Amino acid sequence: MNINRILICCLTSIFCMACGTQKESVRQHTSFNNDWTFHLGDVAEAIRPDYDDSGWRKLNLPHDWAIEGAFSAENPSGAGGGALPGGIGWYRKVFTPGKEIDGKRVFIDFDGVYMNSEVFINGQSLGIRPFGYISFRYDLTPYLKYGEPNVMAVRVDNSDQPNSRWYSGCGIYRNTWLTVTHPVHIDQWGTYLTTPEVSTEQATVAATTIVKNDHSAIEEAEVQTLIYNAEGKKVAQSNSSTVRMAAGDTARVQQRMILDKPHLWNVESPYLYTVRTEIRLDGQLVDTYDTPLGIRSFRFDAERGFILNGREVKIKGVCQHHDLGCLGAAVNTRAIERQLEILREMGCNGIRCSHNPPAPELLDLCDRMGFIVMDETFDMWRKKKTAHDYARYFNEWHERDLTDHILRDRNHPSVFMWSIGNEVLEQWDQADADTLSLEEANLVLNFGHEQHTLAAVSDSRSINELLTQKLANIARGLDPTRPITAGCNEPRASNHLFRANALDIIGYNYHEKYIKDVPRNFPGKPFIFAESTSGLMTRGYYRMPSDSMYIWPERWDKPFTDPSFSCSSYDNCHVPWGSTHEVAWLLTKQNPFVSGLYVWTGFDYLGEPTPYGFPARSSYFGIIDLAGFPKDVYYMYQSEWTEKPVLHLFPHWNWEPGQTLDMWAYYNQADEVELYINGTSQGIRRKGDKELHVSWRVRFEPGTVRIVSRKAGKEVLTKEIHTAGVPAHIRLTADRKEVKADGLDLSFITVEVTDANGNLCPHADNLIQFAVEGSAFIAGVDNGCQTSMESFKAPQRQAFNGKCLVVLQNNGTKGSARLTATSDNLKESITINGNN
Repeated sequence: MNINRILICCLTSIFCMACGTQKESVRQHTSFNNDWTFHLGDVAEAIRPDYDDSGWRKLNLPHDWAIEGAFSAENPSGAGGGALPGGIGWYRKVFTPGKEIDGKRVFIDFDGVYMNSEVFINGQSLGIRPFGYISFRYDLTPYLKYGEPNVMAVRVDNSDQPNSRWYSGCGIYRNTWLTVTHPVHIDQWGTYLTTPEVSTEQATVAATTIVKNDHSAIEEAEVQTLIYNAEGKKVAQSNSSTVRMAAGDTARVQQRMILDKPHLWNVESPYLYTVRTEIRLDGQLVDTYDTPLGIRSFRFDAERGFILNGREVKIKGVCQHHDLGCLGAAVNTRAIERQLEILREMGCNGIRCSHNPPAPELLDLCDRMGFIVMDETFDMWRKKKTAHDYARYFNEWHERDLTDHILRDRNHPSVFMWSIGNEVLEQWDQADADTLSLEEANLVLNFGHEQHTLAAVSDSRSINELLTQKLANIARGLDPTRPITAGCNEPRASNHLFRANALDIIGYNYHEKYIKDVPRNFPGKPFIFAESTSGLMTRGYYRMPSDSMYIWPERWDKPFTDPSFSCSSYDNCHVPWGSTHEVAWLLTKQNPFVSGLYVWTGFDYLGEPTPYGFPARSSYFGIIDLAGFPKDVYYMYQSEWTEKPVLHLFPHWNWEPGQTLDMWAYYNQADEVELYINGTSQGIRRKGDKELHVSWRVRFEPGTVRIVSRKAGKEVLTKEIHTAGVPAHIRLTADRKEVKADGLDLSFITVEVTDANGNLCPHADNLIQFAVEGSAFIAGVDNGCQTSMESFKAPQRQAFNGKCLVVLQNNGTKGSARLTATSDNLKESITINGNN
């Protein structure tokens, strides 16, 4: 055994060593992330407590081993899974619980392990959990040795691939927690809050609490619920309720509180209360449990769309996969927050968790930042989409996984609907993907199916309809306050999921031409674009003429390639089942019955590099690239979705003399825009009712292109783009120069290659070396290029169209960190401070 590791774990476990005071006798919930060892490969002996793992790698969780690997066409995940390695990995941790907690209940909580995890404590298996996206708990109490070392081992098996249609990551990639409670305590996810009556004058808060008695004797407990406002002031409380429980029994306690003049949660002001549940035995506090509360009323209306607190609100959302670019699937709260900040600046107010339960941190942030979340459970049911996906576990695990998902997330005010499935093949009688490759399966899902594969008109229910009803009833039984939907890419009413009459909201993925018929085909049913658009773009690449449409691939079964391995950023390239960004948004904007849309996708993500295969290894779908740099269409949304003045001109101004090219502009809060090349007007443009951009066809001449927006003849904004010279400088811009000295916080530093006058060099591809000194280390590097084979963990990166990114992570110490970037004779530095 490694004695130093045992001592470290003892220190980090001091929270467990209660001394019998009232404060220390209540629930303790602390991170269990630090001081693990890891080995890539299968080691059966690793379950033994006496196994010598001193040669294993030492690390902290969350951890994704795949993101550290090399891209390869030989990796079984394929380009659809990010072309990164899978395999089997083992994690071990030694910890020493104090004797003082003997008699309490000790639980280990995993927010997510991808996938097929088995957890052992002191050689005893606690259980297996196949689903890589679900949170789960094990009770350690019967197996712990107090006052001496205990060994936890976790086996993670992601060797059977492909098992996902996108990059999954590998390992204990979400947070772990150790929870210590009194034997009489609130059960896991044991509170449930609803607001049956809400107005600006008064709100009723209903609280249901599940209390568990793990004592060996009958216990009588008092339960009380209190509400605190955002400033920490108590504003309401329930009467105390007394419950009597036999040994090993649970009790359900229901209480109600009235809150006068409540602050309502909305997307502009997402006000949060905290509800504290307290358990007492003989007057002594033995357990407390905090639950977030957002007070709001909402409904989805078949004619008016989404209504929040009595006001019509259009959902302006995006779909998001779970990876964090160069950080992979390993959860980091700041990285998620940065993504949401970039999306919110665009005007986005909605997130669809595609296509699985998200990390809890995402929902915590959406609660605080004001996003309308579609919380989704499954990408497949019984019928598989890839060779080794969750379909092989569905029959055995779907009830448990769906139940745990709803119980975990039902108190989040940002969650407004449950999605029980995405493009499941049970929409049709026959829609097998078993014989297809991952890439073919991705494509064929969206190309439509023959009428004979749909449900026949009959009073009897098909097995697929019955399954839909079963899943919807599970969700509805656990949370009747939220509507249920599914992302469907079969728009006809004979879709088995629609025929089941179990969905509260009709959710289409694409199929814009069917939108006008929704009120007739589904009378009285609200509607939402669960998934829309699928435009294809590479940041900084422009395919001309811009009024030509590039629909790639032409057919699912027809091979596609293009030497550029790029897609146009003019919003003139999309998949055949999708549309341009402008078309999908205009449909949503101009039809009041459409509750909103979730664009595919907010950010590029690892895997699914449609329309290409390897060496492409990440998606082209994002409004924002993998590194977090906005593509040009970002500003179309910003001009439509926000009130801030917007004027965005593109592309760059570095072309061949005399070359004909198209200049586009997105703008708002103006009647017209005028373009000038080296002072000469190229004409005034105005948007029509169905236009979201204006354009000019011009001839390039080096110099300056300038654009002016005007309203009623008065200038609103002006922008200039200059022809850039040769690379002369490196510009470093940090999103934050002050970070927490907690070993987790991040600073995202944009690296730009500029000319002597500070103009971005739009074709620069310099290889830039990075070195860091002080209180940080390089957590990842990226440049947004979908075909880059460079390691995300290397201390260098090639600029892509003039830019790349460095992510610095605090190393747990206070003080400054200095990043230096060099390329040939170019050099620049920036300082980041780590503070408490």
